[in-house]
Amino acid sequence: MEIRLKQGSIAEEAADLVIVNLFQGVTVPGGATGAMDRALGGAIREVIAAGDLTGKSGETLVLYTRGAIPAARVLVVGLGEAGKFDLRATRNAAATAARKARDLGAKTVATIVHGAGIGGLDPSAAAGALVEGTRLGLYRYAGYRSKPPKDWKADPETLTVVEMAPAQLPAFEIGIARGEAVAQGVNLARDLVNTPANLMTPAVVAERAAEVAQAAGLTCQALGRAECKALGMGIFMAVAEESEQDPKLIVLEHNAGKPELPTVVLVGKGVTFDSGGISLKPGDEMWKMKGDMAGAAAVIAALGVAGRLNLPLHVVGLAPCAENLPGGRAQKPGDVFTGMTGKTMEVISTDAEGRMLLADALAYAARFNPAAVVDIATLTGAQAIALGPLAAGLFANDEALAARLLAAAEASGDRLWRLPLYEEYAEAIKSQVADVKNSAGRYAGIGSSAKFIEHFTEGYPWAHVDMASLSLADEDKPAQPKGATGYGVRLFAALLEGWQG
Repeated sequence: MEIRLKQGSIAEEAADLVIVNLFQGVTVPGGATGAMDRALGGAIREVIAAGDLTGKSGETLVLYTRGAIPAARVLVVGLGEAGKFDLRATRNAAATAARKARDLGAKTVATIVHGAGIGGLDPSAAAGALVEGTRLGLYRYAGYRSKPPKDWKADPETLTVVEMAPAQLPAFEIGIARGEAVAQGVNLARDLVNTPANLMTPAVVAERAAEVAQAAGLTCQALGRAECKALGMGIFMAVAEESEQDPKLIVLEHNAGKPELPTVVLVGKGVTFDSGGISLKPGDEMWKMKGDMAGAAAVIAALGVAGRLNLPLHVVGLAPCAENLPGGRAQKPGDVFTGMTGKTMEVISTDAEGRMLLADALAYAARFNPAAVVDIATLTGAQAIALGPLAAGLFANDEALAARLLAAAEASGDRLWRLPLYEEYAEAIKSQVADVKNSAGRYAGIGSSAKFIEHFTEGYPWAHVDMASLSLADEDKPAQPKGATGYGVRLFAALLEGWQG
């Protein structure tokens, strides 16, 4: 679908469908919706008075124009309560409208920017959220079906964003470009996570990362088994050793070779399939463990966004990727391994493997002399118990970095909730035979796992995002179809865009 920007009146736009909006409780619409109502001879006010349109979030109503305006149909989408309206509401309204347009078979669609007028949102941000919501709401994973589902209809061919005030157009243009870049990143991450594990091995992830690098002007390298062993990554390799699939440490860089720029390193857990190893997971929902590389997917996609937006930072993305399988060469509970920093680790659970990948990747991050390092991982079931699917857990050993991430979460809609990094958690991971052990058991699992990861960070501000419950969605929502979410891409885009100094 092509997205265009045009100056003019939405009521004069020739299209299969034009989209306006309504806040909940409004009886006499204003702005562009009011202009549309007048062009239709009061039709919108009529359906409001009849109780057929309330403006609730997620509500839609289709009006047939009968030649009163150039467009064949008008779609009014509800925005919810004006006092609660924000960029999340804009994304959801855009997604709801886009799906309805597809259901109606509309090929040409025109819309106003929800919230940029009466809603009081920043025009550029509102335009970006409109594009994000549209792209994210229309996302579908075709997968490997021999034929598409019979009920699938084609996406609209064009979406024209129409604005009456010429002064708004430059801000809209910037917002649309940003929205396109971010939505492309989120949907890429969704594709990577949705792909079956036999078709998204570490080598394939590396291939996709190279494609992202080519398209976004990044540098890319993928270190294999021999290179990682040569670097002394014994903890990473302990996870990868059993699988026949060659592990990969993927290294992406935006603005490589520019030492004058501050460096931010993003690290994403990339377990392309997690059986739990010898500490085998229950089988019923093990298929979901194809999504255990969602952190790596978010990092790779976020680097692509940084490149496409040409952000003035040196951004490094590290994605340690491996399968975790049982077998004769697999790690065993009680084994001890030495990582890149020279620190040792005792295996308590082979199903606590993600933090092992991160341990050596975080050691590798130090070579870039970063201003900050943030890792993201589908790490613990405890995160899901604590926060459910509504927010990821945030741990940080630096207040300024934590504040940046919380601000990025607020701006992006990728929610975070900060959790404590108590020193007492370090007691829980002490080992009798090594420096640390990789699991402290059931209680305080989310905090002790974060403390384990921090053990391998040296010389830089660090934060950890545990997104275990946010990689896959079980319910269909307007801007989030069921399946992979792409969580973290918007968060990182907002973090990098807002970086100062």
